[in-house]
Amino acid sequence: MKVLFIGDIVGNAGRKAVKELVAALRRDEGIDFCIANGENAAGGSGITYVVAQELYKLGVDVITMGNHTWSKKEILNFIESDPRLVRPANYPSELPGRGSTVFKGKNGSIGVVNVLGRVYMDNVDCPFRAAEREIEYLKSFVKVIIVDMHAEATSEKCALAWHLDGRVSCVFGTHTHVQTADEKILPCGTAFLTDVGMTGPCEGIIGVDKEAVLQKFISHMPARFEVAKGKVQFNAVLVEVDERNGRSSKITRISRVLDIS
Repeated sequence: MKVLFIGDIVGNAGRKAVKELVAALRRDEGIDFCIANGENAAGGSGITYVVAQELYKLGVDVITMGNHTWSKKEILNFIESDPRLVRPANYPSELPGRGSTVFKGKNGSIGVVNVLGRVYMDNVDCPFRAAEREIEYLKSFVKVIIVDMHAEATSEKCALAWHLDGRVSCVFGTHTHVQTADEKILPCGTAFLTDVGMTGPCEGIIGVDKEAVLQKFISHMPARFEVAKGKVQFNAVLVEVDERNGRSSKITRISRVLDIS
């Protein structure tokens, strides 16, 4: 089984990159499932119903979120009824939505878990305990489980991967918008990449217009951030998993730059 995971989609530019590449990748690589982090997919922060439906039509099977889950208030109108949209499992239990899901495709089923890191991030419940809880539930239904650890600290993402080695198929980090080069298969069969990176404008600062970010750093005054313009990058990771036991056998980073407007 082949699974494609797309790094943080940022704004319309990131969605254009998905449109440009995902259908062809699925066809040419024989990809069975496609997961994408979409917490910045609508205007650079949050997601809307229209944007979620657009991503599904472009070939994304499951959308994971992160610390910008609630940035677009309209998500409250549809997150509960959308089983393909997964928000961090370690948010308070009374919030709407789900921290994991099972997606059934033509060639089997996969489980997807989303957790939020705590180092330099929001004060949420323990991501390690939350992941364990969701995995315990999912393993009754599926062998293949993909975890999106949306976190700032590389050490925290790496720690979760080692903690879950052999219990899940993959642990992929998101949030920093910078793709790391440490892809590996851990000893018990869990594929790991500290950060998948970003699918969005590559001529700004992590997807944001560079002038606004520079002014904030230099002046220390508040600035209005907007999605950058120019060339677009597509960051993702492709992993091969044995659906019989959930162990990963191959992991490949994908990084492309597209000249699209």
